[in-house]
This record gives sequence, C-alpha cells and structure tokens, in this order.
Amino acid sequence: MKKILIAIGALTIFACQETPKNKDYVTLSGKITDQNSDSLVIRSRTFNKTIAVHSDGTFKDTLKVEPGLYNLFDGKESSTIFLKNGYDLNITLDTKEFDETITYTGEGATNNSFLAEKSLVQEKLFDQDFSSMDLETLDAKFNDIEKELTTFYNSKQGIDTTITNQMEKSLKPMLEGTKNYYASNILLKQELTGKPSPLFVDYANVDGSKTSLESLKGKYVYIDVWATWCGPCKAEIPALKALEKEYHDKNITFVSLSVDDDRSHGGSWEKAKESWLAMVADKELSGVQVMAPEGWKSQFVTDYKIKGIPRFILIDPNGTIVDPSAPRPSDDKLKDLFNSLSI
Repeated sequence: MKKILIAIGALTIFACQETPKNKDYVTLSGKITDQNSDSLVIRSRTFNKTIAVHSDGTFKDTLKVEPGLYNLFDGKESSTIFLKNGYDLNITLDTKEFDETITYTGEGATNNSFLAEKSLVQEKLFDQDFSSMDLETLDAKFNDIEKELTTFYNSKQGIDTTITNQMEKSLKPMLEGTKNYYASNILLKQELTGKPSPLFVDYANVDGSKTSLESLKGKYVYIDVWATWCGPCKAEIPALKALEKEYHDKNITFVSLSVDDDRSHGGSWEKAKESWLAMVADKELSGVQVMAPEGWKSQFVTDYKIKGIPRFILIDPNGTIVDPSAPRPSDDKLKDLFNSLSI
C-alpha cells in the first residue's frame, strides 16, 4: 500500500533530552541501492538541505539542525527521520523496498530505527479497504488502530521523549482526521454511486477545442481531477501514463481535468492556463486534457463535492457513476475494478 498522505504533527520539534556529542552538526552518510535521483533532500518547514548522491549510491554530508523531525526525500519516496547536532548517522536502503529496507547505524540509530518501525506498523494497520466499510465498522476499526498504536508506543524504551511525546500528542488528531476522510468517502459513495453523473460542458482542451462529458458516452470514463501545484497529483502521473498506454485500445477514455485557477497562480487566470499548458507539454500527458473554467468553483467540481485532490472518478458508458472516488492509478485495486467491469 502506498503511503497514506496524513499530517501527523509539526515536523520540527525543538526540545530534546539527550546530551549531544561535542559537535554542532550532524554527519549523515550511507548508501542507496537502485537510487531514484542524484540527490537526497532533508527538509522541514524551516530547513532545506540537498545532499549529493554519487553514481555508486553513496553519500556523505554534514548539516546543522535544530533537534527535531525532518523529511528525507530521495526524489520519489520519503521517510521521517530525527536529527540533532552530534549525531553521526549512517543510512542504507533499497528504493525497490524503501520502507522495508531502510536501516540506521551509528549515533542516533535507536531513535530513527523506532521511526522506521513505526512507519511499517502504521502502514500495515492502515492497509485496509476502509471505503468499503459501513460507518459503524469504520469507527470500530479506528478504535482498534488507536489501541494498537498506543501499545506500540508504550512498548519502546530509550526513545527520545521529544519523539514519543509528539507521537502521542498527534495520535488522536491523526486518527480522527483519517477516519473523517474515509467516512466522507463512504457517504459520498452512498449518495452518488449508481446516479447519473454531473456533466461538464465545453471545457477548454489543450488544442483550443472544447470537450463535453456527454460526448464521451459509449465508453467508460476515468477522470483525474488534479492541478499543476499538487504534489500527490503529480506523483500519480507515471502510473496514469502507464495505465493509459495499457488500456489505449480498451473500452475506456482517460480524462485529466485541471482545477488550476487564479487563486493558486497569483490572482491570474492567464498564468493558471499557462502553467497547465506547460505541464501537459512537459510531462507529455495523453488522454483528454481539459481545464475547469472556474477552477474549484466549477459546477462539475462542486457537484462531486471535491474538496481535495487528486480525486479520481469512474463513469460507465451510459453516463452512470460507477465510483465517485475511485482508486488511484498507482493502486492495484483500480485494475481489479477494471477487470470486474470487463474493461
């Protein structure tokens, strides 16, 4: 299961309990197998440092930090790490199994090994088809998850209290936010599945022509609602392109609907359109590429109750909603759904 994009609290934490080594910087080194890029990025809301990764996957650098949680990003995936000056931390990982293989040695390894284990535990607990549950079952499942994570936190000894305090503080808000997301999804499916789809009419296409949803009847339609500034949206592009290629001669049309608007582009609709056209060209996006004329306020967007992106929608050849919040292209469940419909 892909990592669930959940905010689990502020990334930077300033209190610390351990006495650092007699140096005012972190030494970070290691080796990456099957590297995704020529650099790593260590970042928080107030810090950003790029570390070069050599052609053999090795890297080493020093950085001065405030003690706290940071994001380690390899160009494709990321992990949470705990850093403070005095650490001499070595990291190894294989990008083909990022979370499962990330290993820490050296000063600071105990705290970071805990974070790596927590990530796996949490990923396993959230690897459930919550959207197919009823609300009562969903509530019970999240109560069980809270108990299991609390037990996990309490079972670990010798972890910096900065980390454990933050995990405990953020646990309930994180679970509540995630549960509410799935509850909204369940209610959305109950309300819209099997109903005639809302329509979009004469949306601008990249070639200057107009496209209406009604004109696409006769095939299944898979709609990706996205924007150029949306990181999770862009992360789905490779999987979406691969899916389009695999199903190019099947009974389905792929539509990408941009909600770029003036609010996200300095108050300028012209800049929004330019950004959209540029990214379609740069990423060599295929399928039907359209732009919602009023962004988030467009009737089609509001009719589908879209408040976060990416959102994926599947409509049948008769214009009936199959799934108003369909699996993402990177989710294996999408192909299972396509197979069940003989697409």
